[in-house]
Amino acid sequence: QVHFVESGGGLVQPGGSLRLTCVASGFPFSRYAMAWYRQAPGKEREFVASISSTTRTTNHADSVKGRFTISRDNDKNTTYLQMNSLKAEDTAVYYCYINIPKEYWGQGTQVTVSS
Repeated sequence: QVHFVESGGGLVQPGGSLRLTCVASGFPFSRYAMAWYRQAPGKEREFVASISSTTRTTNHADSVKGRFTISRDNDKNTTYLQMNSLKAEDTAVYYCYINIPKEYWGQGTQVTVSS
């Protein structure tokens, strides 16, 4: 069954860095695009970044361009989100996502940015 395990969240100071990890199982990982979304309390879920399967073409939301980088390791069935220069507004639960064509979501990992 499609399943994601997200990790790497935590508490960091503004300007700090984190790397989120999404380990996938239950489907041929290398054949599908992956994405990260986030949701803060009281707000709608927001697209963060995506990466294609073969060419590894990436797309990042304007709010994170230049600070976050999505990547993948197909040998490990893993998607990463490197987050640098973190801001308080980045505080949210971050979710791994795929549409194959049904939508599947991970459980999320909490990122808190606070001084």
